[in-house]
Amino acid sequence: MTLGRLARTGAVVALATAATLATLAPADAHRRPAAPTGTTSLATVLAADGAGFDRNPRDYDILDNAVSAVLKAKPTSPVAVLADGDTALTAFLPTDRAFRQLAVDLTGHRYRSESKVFTVLATELGVETIEDVLLYHVVPGAILSYRQALRADGAVLTTALTGSTVRVDVVRCAVVKLVDADRDARNPVVVARDLNAGNVQIAHGIDRVLRPVDL
Repeated sequence: MTLGRLARTGAVVALATAATLATLAPADAHRRPAAPTGTTSLATVLAADGAGFDRNPRDYDILDNAVSAVLKAKPTSPVAVLADGDTALTAFLPTDRAFRQLAVDLTGHRYRSESKVFTVLATELGVETIEDVLLYHVVPGAILSYRQALRADGAVLTTALTGSTVRVDVVRCAVVKLVDADRDARNPVVVARDLNAGNVQIAHGIDRVLRPVDL
């Protein structure tokens, strides 16, 4: 795996105008829950424990700082949709442990602190590539609960990274994996469900960073 091959994916990025859930299993209309109406944004959820780093590998400090870094450098980036609580979307949020593993895979080194992992990824990858990676974790226009995901084995989700998709892979009717464009690395597994439930922006925590290209 090389940093260069990932960095070369930072070409054309635009927020998709619609999302396609190509093969979602149909739900029974009379059992369908009421549509979420809350407008708390995922940016608010990410910022809930402050902007600092800690030693908890299961939260989202690195992701929060990555979003902030992109928006500071590019205020009009499509990543800003994460702060718009009125815009429906589903996001898959890599934990701090997930970003640690990405840094190991790309550099061959293991870094002790979250702040060092963030600095390494920000420096080596650059804002454009980080923006691409973040958008690859967002499915605009869709509010997909974990229960719906369990019924959507094989569904193809159109992400906010133009021309890129991920596929839902349900294992033993209980575990949701996401198949990305990297055919060699282990696919992410959902490890935290229905974050920000009740709002039109919903998220699920994952244990690896989705990769928009085969490294």
